[in-house]
Amino acid sequence: MNQKLVIHYQDGTILKGNSNDFFPNKAQFHLRPVDGSEARLVKVADLKGVFTVRTFEGDPDNRSRRDVERAGLGRRIRVTFKDGEVVVGYTSGYSPDRPAFFVFPADPDSNTERIFVVTDATQSVEFT
Repeated sequence: MNQKLVIHYQDGTILKGNSNDFFPNKAQFHLRPVDGSEARLVKVADLKGVFTVRTFEGDPDNRSRRDVERAGLGRRIRVTFKDGEVVVGYTSGYSPDRPAFFVFPADPDSNTERIFVVTDATQSVEFT
């Protein structure tokens, strides 16, 4: 399945592109950047997170709502990354012993459909 991804590295680098071999149980995957440059191998251990998005343009005004209740997506969670970014959403797969987990944004209208959060890139994770 071809997925639209925005990948955030722990060093602050952000790349946008498509992948058909990103799976949560794999240590690496390939990204074909939207700028047409050559596909690159991405190592999950180097990442902060993998954001599956609807469009690459995103929401420049960041109008996502955090106060929305969504059923069926697990427990409400607040993730603070080491770089200070905060994500509020829902997860059913978080465990501090796991290398990564998925978060679904609180706002169902968000451009981000889901986030694959790399646990080593987080400062704190709280159920709210």
